Amino acid sequence: MTDDPIRVFFFGLDSNLAKTMGRELGSGFEFRQSSSLEFPKEADELCRWWDVLLVDLTDVGCNGDLDAGFALLAQVNRVPQPPPVVAILDGEDRRLVVRAIERGAFDTIAGPPDLNELRVVLRRAHKFRQAECELARLRSEQTGPRQVCDLIGASRPMQEVFAMAEKVAGYDINVLITGETGTGKELLARAIHRMSPRRNSPFVAFSCVNLPETLIEDELFGHERGAFTGAVAARRGRVEAADSGTLFLDEIGDLGVGLQPKLLRVLQERNFERLGSNHSQTVNIRVLSATNQDLTGLVRQNKFREDLYYRLNVVEIHLPPLSERKDDIQFLAQHFLERFAKQFNKEVRRFSPWALHALEEYDWPGNVRELSNTVERAVALAQGSTIDVWHLTRSARDVSRAAVLARTYEGEVREFKRRLILRTLRECGWRKAESARMLGVARTYLHRLINQLDIREEEAGEVEVSETAVPPQRLI
Repeated sequence: MTDDPIRVFFFGLDSNLAKTMGRELGSGFEFRQSSSLEFPKEADELCRWWDVLLVDLTDVGCNGDLDAGFALLAQVNRVPQPPPVVAILDGEDRRLVVRAIERGAFDTIAGPPDLNELRVVLRRAHKFRQAECELARLRSEQTGPRQVCDLIGASRPMQEVFAMAEKVAGYDINVLITGETGTGKELLARAIHRMSPRRNSPFVAFSCVNLPETLIEDELFGHERGAFTGAVAARRGRVEAADSGTLFLDEIGDLGVGLQPKLLRVLQERNFERLGSNHSQTVNIRVLSATNQDLTGLVRQNKFREDLYYRLNVVEIHLPPLSERKDDIQFLAQHFLERFAKQFNKEVRRFSPWALHALEEYDWPGNVRELSNTVERAVALAQGSTIDVWHLTRSARDVSRAAVLARTYEGEVREFKRRLILRTLRECGWRKAESARMLGVARTYLHRLINQLDIREEEAGEVEVSETAVPPQRLI
């Protein structure tokens, strides 16, 4: 629980409900109200000051004018960096829940709201608001070339990657980047180039995967006119094009054994020959390479030259798979959401809590590339301002469904029971018989719940549902 009260602004027609909530929410909340569903003229100021907006759509539903309430949700989400909105709905109509989430509601709660459940929802919304504000603050501090690259991470493994990349970027040494497909190896190579003294010179990338050896040789070293049938003009290769800059060789483990001595010569002597030429050309390049294979295993199998391996691997940086840095998923997903929303000219702004749960529970075998594709699809399908679970790919939905249900139902029910019992025990001075009467349960059942939920009399504060995520950092 934070030291400052959570500032809640309530839009609703039921003044009695407003008075009850303002009185019963407690000292941890600052509560104000508006007796209408009209968005005020000072909307920007209101959205900057208040942590959570609470909108009562139950009376609106009774009056048959839900559109006005949903219009309010849409107006809130047009404000830059809006606070999360919790909508109070009449009953458990799934269609209303879906419609409210699509219009930008962070969460919904059935009315009239249970105050204990409402406190949990408001605190969760406030945590989300804090994370969004911290992310926006960090992004506003990043100017110039730091916005060029999309490599983002908040997890400890990625912080170690960033630190190593920053250390080696300034030195003209070869770097081998390892990691699974889709982890962002080329992005890291581009980041190292951008931070190096060669930043104003060419960055030339080439993938060695699934190409004939003769074609790779021509692509890397070029050819002279008449070197082979169809060579009607001389052509520069990638090595020559990267002169004074950086050459990035992706999937270096697939480079044929016959070409490995030629690449070794480039690394050792800094010269090469075009196909069909006897004239050596000198180049000044830095070589960054990447692979998803075990090069040491290929060396033992005599499929990769040991001397070439040590030339390439002066420094090795390993990019962990997304399944090992799930702290980064929320920030990467939000980054992709903003990019594709701008690209598609759509007003999609955030993920629902359940969509975020699904993204975090999925293992992402395709890593960051698969996450990017999933968010791109979701942005294209979303109709309102919020992406929900049904907008995600089938694999993300199916694999995560059991975990999401367990996390959102059993976990939330356990926390709700614990908070309710703990608060009741405090109000009753830890007299269990009186607490059981207030809760409407048998005393023996209350004792069993206290043991199951590990509630101790010495507890002074309330247990928070979750901690605020570590803010992300962006590499250059």
